[in-house]
Amino acid sequence: MNQPLFTGLCTALVTPFFESKINFPMLEQLIRRQQQAGVSAIVLGGTTGEAPTLSDFEKIELFRHGKQYSGTDIKMIAGTGSNCTEHAVALSKAAEEAGADGLLVVSPYYNKATAEGLYAHYLSIAHAVSIPIILYNVPSRTGLDIPVSVYKRLANVPNIVGVKEASTDITKITRILSECGSSFYVWTGNDDMTVPVMSLGGKGVISVTGNIMPETLVAMCDAALDGDFDTAADLQKALLPLNELLFSQVNPIPVKAAMKLIGYDCGECRLPLTALSKENLIKLTHMLA
Repeated sequence: MNQPLFTGLCTALVTPFFESKINFPMLEQLIRRQQQAGVSAIVLGGTTGEAPTLSDFEKIELFRHGKQYSGTDIKMIAGTGSNCTEHAVALSKAAEEAGADGLLVVSPYYNKATAEGLYAHYLSIAHAVSIPIILYNVPSRTGLDIPVSVYKRLANVPNIVGVKEASTDITKITRILSECGSSFYVWTGNDDMTVPVMSLGGKGVISVTGNIMPETLVAMCDAALDGDFDTAADLQKALLPLNELLFSQVNPIPVKAAMKLIGYDCGECRLPLTALSKENLIKLTHMLA
């Protein structure tokens, strides 16, 4: 049985900007902080990293610098999804060349591919690279929910190792864990579902909240992995108010505001995302104080 690419906490890092460009010195600070907290992996160029507003050149530079900063202490997973298969293949190959330890590949959006189209899309990417691939299902953004039948087929592809399931359908998650084999792993993409999913056999979370409180999430995930679900549940419940505020507006608007409040100025989100509302900023300020 293949080992999971990571277990526990993987933080989906924000992309820090300064004067409209990627702030690489700040990126290094963010990665060092995750390392010190004992985080297993990071995702660069994901949803939280504002991937749709990054050029291909910026993404490749982000991956290259990210791997340089993370070294061997922490897995660097590159977000390389696209609604165009050819584009996703090219980005995935470039990320592998830049040193990525794995890929996070969102399902093709807007096109609303058929089940056969989804299978062919991911198979094309898997055949183009040799590093592990995590599928990424986030139907609230893509307009498409990858069916379990497609996961079952893709689970037979050697370098497709699992899925970041960012749906709230616990029944579907249970079916994935039951039907896709012991070498196809599930990570939740919802911070408020980490412990429930791990109690079913999920391997961890690809998290937004990990940007703010990585130590607490590491402790929560470690407790769940150790089977101490009383401790894990207590931490999950304690994090609920923060999780809710971090999703009070579309991600990553709140988490970028929160990063600035805790001393990591990562700049504003790129348009069309705008600043956090005054009302939510006040709530977040009180929460983090």
